[in-house]
Amino acid sequence: MNIIICGAGRVGFTIAKQLSEQGHSITIIDQSSEDIQKIDDSLDVKAIVGKATYPSILEKANASEADMIIAVTRNDEINMVICQIAFSIFNIPKKIARIRSQDYLNPKFTTVYNKENLPIDVIISPELEIAKSIQRKLEAPGALDSVLFADNRIRLLEILINENCNLINIKLNELTKKHPNLDANIIGIIRGDKFLIPKKDDTIEKEDKIYVVINSSQMSQTLEAFGHNEKVSKKILIVGGGNIGFNLAKNLEESLDEVRVKIVEKNKERSEFLANELNNTIVINGDALDDEVLVEANLEESETVLALTNDDEDNLMVSVLVEKFAKDGKNIEDKRTMALVNKPNYSLLQNSLKIDDLIDPRMNTVSSILKHIHKGTIETAYTILNGEYEVIEAEIIETSELINKELKNSNLPEEIRIGAVLRDDKVVIPRSNFVFQKDDRVVFLAKKDFISVVENIFRISSI
Repeated sequence: MNIIICGAGRVGFTIAKQLSEQGHSITIIDQSSEDIQKIDDSLDVKAIVGKATYPSILEKANASEADMIIAVTRNDEINMVICQIAFSIFNIPKKIARIRSQDYLNPKFTTVYNKENLPIDVIISPELEIAKSIQRKLEAPGALDSVLFADNRIRLLEILINENCNLINIKLNELTKKHPNLDANIIGIIRGDKFLIPKKDDTIEKEDKIYVVINSSQMSQTLEAFGHNEKVSKKILIVGGGNIGFNLAKNLEESLDEVRVKIVEKNKERSEFLANELNNTIVINGDALDDEVLVEANLEESETVLALTNDDEDNLMVSVLVEKFAKDGKNIEDKRTMALVNKPNYSLLQNSLKIDDLIDPRMNTVSSILKHIHKGTIETAYTILNGEYEVIEAEIIETSELINKELKNSNLPEEIRIGAVLRDDKVVIPRSNFVFQKDDRVVFLAKKDFISVVENIFRISSI
């Protein structure tokens, strides 16, 4: 596919890297000659310095031959104009725009996004996506991440194996005997700095991060089987009432009745907005780096603390203060901390600062965009290890070469692992004699180099 990416920041760079490695023809545009030079030095893509809103620059990027344009500049309005010009002058078939402003995302105004008005096919809102991602993690205590597939019937869990797991050193093909009623399938393991697609006689080890595809209705049983008995947090403290904190609090109010949420927000005007817009959330105006404010927020009683300000350093410091308070008080093991961090190097501090989870907004955005880039019946895509692997949901159509084949005879490469299948509202963990049928919705792991193979296997023909 010929794809134009407008914006060479972290998100634009990451998308360009992943898509070029998957064999797509990529052109990236940015006004910053420094960012474009970095792209030129690092990636095998065409890089152009200039304003992507200028038709002449899009023409230089060969926009008339493009299949898709992805506008991820730092400015909502620029992203909108890019999509308009891409449609009106160059008739680019698919247009994706990153839009942050909540006003533009208000459901009352979504009628503006159509061919007659503002021709954007897909809107990506990082703040909304991150809020949803955090909520999924809160709903799966004990899991490092939780992603829904197939109308929420199938779930992918990322689980850290610790000393509480009694399945350590047991071969994978023996796990079914120990838990015969569990619909679960381990499709990947991160061990040290390596990613493994496990075979039947492989074992799981302490400190492994496993990726397991499960029947969503068995989430708590699955987590318990792998040594996690954590409970859903009922008392949550959010530090930072920006769009992420606000949307998370709003989502929690609507979906989890028993959860009590508090937000600490430094800006007085923003605090008043939050207090007016939220119904059951307590809003405290103050600086969370001030001990007195944390005492007022009753930090000691909070079960999960989320540092979601726009400042990475503040988020890390809040997490350190949580550790300090917990040491001075009690129940240190019962507190869960999550921090939003934009700078990738800060991930190295996670263990030393004892932060349970670092949230990378870039990869949330990249995952959201990738699922719209794959062709045809691919519904959902979730990236692992900075895009080295993807967990994908796809529907089997009548032209797929998998139809009526047993899994053992499907000739799938080792780099593709089937996790689960939704058939007629029933979740199936396929064994070697499983036979694929039309309309099966398949959730599977694929290495990035094999995405084109995946598209061919599922006989996908249109973008």
